[in-house]
Parts: sequence; structure tokens; C-alpha cells
Amino acid sequence: MQTATFQDVRVGSQLPPLSLPAINRTTLALYCGASGDHNPIHIDIDFARKSRMPDVFAHGMLSAAYLGRLLTGWVPQASLRSLAIRFTAITHLGNEPTCTGEVIEKFEAGGEQRVRIAIQCTNQYGEEKLLGEAVVALP
Repeated sequence: MQTATFQDVRVGSQLPPLSLPAINRTTLALYCGASGDHNPIHIDIDFARKSRMPDVFAHGMLSAAYLGRLLTGWVPQASLRSLAIRFTAITHLGNEPTCTGEVIEKFEAGGEQRVRIAIQCTNQYGEEKLLGEAVVALP
């Protein structure tokens, strides 16, 4: 990974997008095992239907993890200073997540050069699923 530098980054700079395969039942089962979150709304179709949902759907934190991957694909994890995410819609089976980010501010704090990044996760139809902001330190 070649880390971005404060000097080279501008307000409006885009992070390389992270596009992921469609969410399927295997993805959900693997995430359940990795996270320990076995909420039946995400893995049991009968439970989901009793909850008035047409089918199971992705954990919000799975998409949040994808946003984390977006950031750590751009800078080392140790460069992250803050991450705030808001869930805005359900990610259904078959949705293909795409995570994007845009530098919205450059500043100095704590003796470091930092950037604030607006991040989002959408599906293949452009429907927003998560919104957030991150602050990272850059050399």
C-alpha cells in the first residue's frame, strides 16, 4: 500500500472505491461466525418473516466493516483517529455494496496533519445504506 500524503491530498480528493460481491447467505453465515452476532433476523428466514421482513438481511456492522476496509486500503490502520457511522437503510440479500470516500477537510491537530473524510456505503442501485466520517493522520 502506498499511503497518501497530506501534501498530495486536496479537499475533494476521492478514495479508491471498494466494490464488493453481492450479499448472500454464505456471507451472512461467515460474518455471524466471525463476529459472534447470531441474531436470527440475519440468518433465519422464518424468524425474519415473523418480523415482517421478506427475508434475512445483512448486519449493519458488516457494512461498517466494509467502510473500515475502504479506509485501511488507503492508509494504515494506525493512521485512523476517529470513525463515526450512521446506518440509513437495510442491506438486503443480493445488494452489492460499494464504499466510497471524499476528503472534505484538511487540518492540523495534536501535532499531526489530518484529513476528514466523508464516507458512504451504497448498493448497486446507488441507494445509501451507511453514512459517516473518518479522520486520518497523513504523513
